[in-house]
Amino acid sequence: MTKIALATFALLAPLAAHAQDATAGKAVFTQCTACHAYKPGQVGVAAPNLVGVVGRKAASTAFGYSAALKASKLTWDKATLNKFLQAPYKLVPGTRMVIAITNDTQRANLIAYLATLK
Repeated sequence: MTKIALATFALLAPLAAHAQDATAGKAVFTQCTACHAYKPGQVGVAAPNLVGVVGRKAASTAFGYSAALKASKLTWDKATLNKFLQAPYKLVPGTRMVIAITNDTQRANLIAYLATLK
């Protein structure tokens, strides 16, 4: 392999290791439905509706968000969702989100599924 090919492989290997599978992410999402709604117009039990969450500003829907999340100024792009879902309390100290998805593959799949909720 050439140096360029090796460098390209080194950069792409982490992405391949966490390929996103929305169907598998839907299975991961079942644990989220205890609190979050996922259909248009539905109200979450203890957390906001996640329809359209990918690309949305944090704390921007009609829900009683924590002061910490309101002050975060985050946008829920895939990278930010990845950090938040891995350790919500580290990215946003004071958040009410207590569930973390520590498995990298499950988290990537979950984010892929969240992107389908429109």
